[in-house]
Amino acid sequence: MDSINKMMNLIFPPIALYGLFAFHPTYQRLKSFVSVFRNIFAEDVAGKVVLITGAASGIGECIAYEYAKRGACLALVDIRGDPLFEVAALSEAYYSSPEVIPIVGDVSDVQDCERFIRATVRHFGTLDHLVTNAGIAPLYLFEDIDDLSKAAPSMDVNFWGSAYCTFFARPYLKKSRGKIVAIASGCAYIPSPKLSFYCASKAAMISFYETLRAEFGSEVGITIVVPGIIDSELSRGKFMTKDGELKVDKELRDVHVNVLPVESAEKCGKAIVRSVCRGDKYLVEPSWIDSVMLWRVFAPEVTEWLSRWWADLAKAKPPPRSKVLNLRRSAGRYDIVRPRSTARSAMV
Repeated sequence: MDSINKMMNLIFPPIALYGLFAFHPTYQRLKSFVSVFRNIFAEDVAGKVVLITGAASGIGECIAYEYAKRGACLALVDIRGDPLFEVAALSEAYYSSPEVIPIVGDVSDVQDCERFIRATVRHFGTLDHLVTNAGIAPLYLFEDIDDLSKAAPSMDVNFWGSAYCTFFARPYLKKSRGKIVAIASGCAYIPSPKLSFYCASKAAMISFYETLRAEFGSEVGITIVVPGIIDSELSRGKFMTKDGELKVDKELRDVHVNVLPVESAEKCGKAIVRSVCRGDKYLVEPSWIDSVMLWRVFAPEVTEWLSRWWADLAKAKPPPRSKVLNLRRSAGRYDIVRPRSTARSAMV
C-alpha cells in the first residue's frame, strides 16, 4: 500500500490540477446559467413556515423581518423573552407576517429543542425552513483558561444547538422538501486569535452541514452562510469570558474589528433570505471575504503570519482603540422604526 501511495503522490496532483483547470471554464458557464435560472424561479415563501433561532437581535432579527416581508409565517426562538416578543410583534404588525409565535427556548438543551420544534409543527401543521442562527462567542486566549469546562457553551450553543434543532426538524423538513439555513462564520476558515473555540464550533458546523447535504440529497436543501463582521451584539463587544460569563467589553471589540468594515445586519439579512430563496448552497457575505479564504488555501503561511500579528495586537496593553463602529453607526446604522401598536405575542 505504501508503494501505491508513493505512486499516487507523483501522478495524482498533476492530473487533478490539469482536470481542474480544464473543467473550470465549463463549470463557471454552467454555474452562471444555473444562477440565472434560480433568480428567475426563486422560491416564494409566502405562507410557508420558518423557524429561526437566535431571533431576538442581530442577524436573526433581520432575517425574521425579511421573511415577514415576503409573507412567511414565523416561529421565533431565543433564550431572551422581552426582546424576542418585541421582534415577534414587529414582524407581524409592521413587516406584515401572516402569523408569528415567539418561543422562549435554549438551543443548548436537547429537550428544549424538541419542545419548540414540535410546538411549531403543532401550531402551524408543517415546517418549511429552519434557520439555525443562535450563537455565542468566547473571547480569550487558550493559555489563559483556568477551567476548560467553561468553554463548553460555545460548542453546546453553536454546534450542538444547530444539530439538535436539525435532528428534530428533519422529518418535517423532508416531508415539506424544505430547507436548512446554517449561519456559520468567516472565522471557521480564518484563524482568529482569542476566538479559538468560536472558530472551532463554526468549522464543525460547516463540516456537519456539508456532510448532511450529501446524506439528504435533494430531499432537504441546505444553505451554509459565512458572514464576515456584521453589526450585531458580537461586533458591539458582547463576548463570553473565560469564567463563562457574558459581558460587553468595548476594548476587546476595538481590538478585533478596528481595521475591518462592519456590514449592517439589515443588508446581511436581505442577502441571506434572497440566497435561500434562490436555493444557493453557500453564501459568503460580504463577498470580499471569499478573497481572504483564497489566501488561506493558496498562501497559508501569509494568513498564519497575519494571525500571529493579530494575536500580538490582542495582547497589547492597553489595547488599541477604534472609531470604526462609532463612525459606522453615525453614518446610518440599521435603525428600525418602532410602531406604537404591537401585535399579539404568545409564548408557546
